[in-house]
Amino acid sequence: MTRIALFGAGGKMGQRLTANLAGSRFEVRHVEITAAGRDALADRQGVACVEPTAALDGARAVILAVPDRLIGQVAQEWIDRFDPGAVMIVLDAAAPHAGVVPRRGDVPLFVTHPCHPPLFSDLDDPVARRDFFGGVAAPQAIVCALEGGTDADYAMGEEIARTIYAPVTRSHRCSVADIAILEPALSETVGATFSLALRDATEEAIRRGVPREAAYDFMLGHLNIELAIAFRAFPDGQFSDGALQAIREAQPLIFREGWLDRVFDPEAVASSVRGIATA
Repeated sequence: MTRIALFGAGGKMGQRLTANLAGSRFEVRHVEITAAGRDALADRQGVACVEPTAALDGARAVILAVPDRLIGQVAQEWIDRFDPGAVMIVLDAAAPHAGVVPRRGDVPLFVTHPCHPPLFSDLDDPVARRDFFGGVAAPQAIVCALEGGTDADYAMGEEIARTIYAPVTRSHRCSVADIAILEPALSETVGATFSLALRDATEEAIRRGVPREAAYDFMLGHLNIELAIAFRAFPDGQFSDGALQAIREAQPLIFREGWLDRVFDPEAVASSVRGIATA
């Protein structure tokens, strides 16, 4: 069996990975520094943790399931103890793209991140429909990148990624820079910010007298059709003439000219990941 050292095994993400790696072909050695995390692993999954040196001994891959701001610190502390050829796996591009992850010529770096289950699907399973994050019952795509190493290293990293994020529909091979554009720039700087703006606008309608349930039903229903039209999930769908007029009037009111260039400028992305990785 291929041995994996899983750092941060008792954290929120670490526990997700622990559950999905259980019963796989991988032999996992769990590392968790907090007593609460170790207790949670023991109570919920019957997993005992080991010391980092024991986990790293013979590990073919090392997963750093720790917060972005700690990845560089943890990697710096332990990278000299990695076996030659061991693949370091991180679950977000922020720290690698920010340059805070130490590198060794004989230690490839593999970055992977889930896309999360898509908005539009034909899932019948009620558990899958409520699996918003993914990794439990709802299929999702993933993105992966490798720096250094060989095709065999990529194949192993992708197999681990498909296991920890299962069930997986598609795996997209990207660069680390690509994944940094996807997150934070696309999914958080734009997607999460717009999501909160939509929520705030709905709350403003409620403040102005619209019944709360009516406002939520109306907004979420309209978002469903509007996103389906915008992302071509509803090929025959079109915005009405009234909607198009409202869009033309709203765009200069809501958005500053050139906002896309400012958000996706390479230095803006670099500044964002530096803030995430060093906060």
